[in-house]
Amino acid sequence: QEWKNPFATWDPRDFCNISKIVLPMGAYWSPSIFIIERVNGQNSNPEYMTVTHSGVFYATQPFQATLTCSLMIFKFPFDTQTCNLSIISLLYPAVTDLVLRTRWAPAELMKYSQSYFLTDGEWKFTNLNTIEYVENLDNGEYSVVTYQVSLERRPTLYVLNLILPTCALYLLDMAVLFGPSSLEDKINFQIAIILGSSMLALILNNILPTSSEKPPVIGTH
Repeated sequence: QEWKNPFATWDPRDFCNISKIVLPMGAYWSPSIFIIERVNGQNSNPEYMTVTHSGVFYATQPFQATLTCSLMIFKFPFDTQTCNLSIISLLYPAVTDLVLRTRWAPAELMKYSQSYFLTDGEWKFTNLNTIEYVENLDNGEYSVVTYQVSLERRPTLYVLNLILPTCALYLLDMAVLFGPSSLEDKINFQIAIILGSSMLALILNNILPTSSEKPPVIGTH
């Protein structure tokens, strides 16, 4: 967080060239912010903040939160999801008291965020955009900053464990159907194919995301 208080300024030449000090959080006013999409989580209250001679305050508040996100999984497992993280201060109207702004440009913010993202998971961090707007609520207008985080799924695991075995079963089915085998052998093999397809369907049901209104194309075929 960064904000400016015009009443907390001084001339460094009058105070031994001290241009920056560290104060407890309760010494001055600080804005209260909330995450709109937050379901639950933990946040630690910062104990100190930095004040510069020009009246600019700096405070870092770590958050660990679970957010809601609407998933579009029609192209699963080759899908890309975009989730929002919206920050708002419901205590101060935007018109008269508080206006939220991003500190960095989108390119700088993207580079800064990539250094904190875990790269060995299922998702790949691809893009980050910011939107600043005013939200009209019943009791006033409030400033909102929304971070749009784009994540691309890594499909390698699903290709190896799901798509390739399914394709292999269908190829075997076609080979046996048009092969020179006897009718009894074809029936026995078709039963084995049905059992294998049923097992893959159970695996597919366990790994497919369920939080989307439109089912993935791989689940319908």
